[in-house]
Amino acid sequence: MASRTPIYFIGHGGPNLMFDDHHPAFKKLEEIGKEITTKVKPKAVVVVSAHWQAEKDKIYVNTAEATDLIYDFYNFPSEYYKQKYPNVGSKAIADHVLDLLRDADIEAKGVGRGLDHGVWVPFTVAFNPSRNPLNVPIVQVSLFESEDPDQHYRLGQAISNLRDENIAVMVSGMAVHNLRDLSRTLADSTPLPYTSSFDEALKEAVTTAPEERQRQMSSLLTRGDARQAHPSFEHLLPIHVGAGAARFDAGRQLWTLQEGSLSWAQYRFGDVQANG
Repeated sequence: MASRTPIYFIGHGGPNLMFDDHHPAFKKLEEIGKEITTKVKPKAVVVVSAHWQAEKDKIYVNTAEATDLIYDFYNFPSEYYKQKYPNVGSKAIADHVLDLLRDADIEAKGVGRGLDHGVWVPFTVAFNPSRNPLNVPIVQVSLFESEDPDQHYRLGQAISNLRDENIAVMVSGMAVHNLRDLSRTLADSTPLPYTSSFDEALKEAVTTAPEERQRQMSSLLTRGDARQAHPSFEHLLPIHVGAGAARFDAGRQLWTLQEGSLSWAQYRFGDVQANG
């Protein structure tokens, strides 16, 4: 019998990460990808990205078997828009996710959609098709179009049982994500004060006792530095989904890098138990 899969929160950065193999986050994503393909060995991946928000009280699930890429970024070199990431979906798993959501009284709808760059860019690094192919279906699930952390925590709880079916849950965002201040930090990547303070607060909340975690993580959004670290919260909310799916499994920070107005922190909930 397969062991319960861990959950991963990955900081996905921008599309330039695909080509920036000298950036420390590139290597860390490669390490996480190798851990998943060689130890976790899931039969599928269900992924939530910061770049898909559905409706205020409704979740969308991608039911497409063939999924194109969405180039949802602008003013990058032309080669960025020619990148490919081979992948397949699974209508059967998507329908199963829809059932789990509805059983939890979450309104949900199946749609056909491609993978946004919050998925395919970090997956290109973590699961490079030539060096470390994933070779299992990828089913993307949206966020709500809301900034309610508890609503997203409940979303994670609703899909938690996927982990008992050897399906990995991955959530993709950023621990700190302020693009408004990015330009003034390009020449000097020293972390801004809110980058350090919020990154440390997030670690404290994620790694607190699981029975206290939801309350601690919800309170992050009311901190004085929250709107500096996240002018909008869509890049933070995926980790609330992941923490909800973890239930009573502990959270652990695998690595962080505070860089200007960004934090690249990566987290795992639950332990890795190698599957045969």
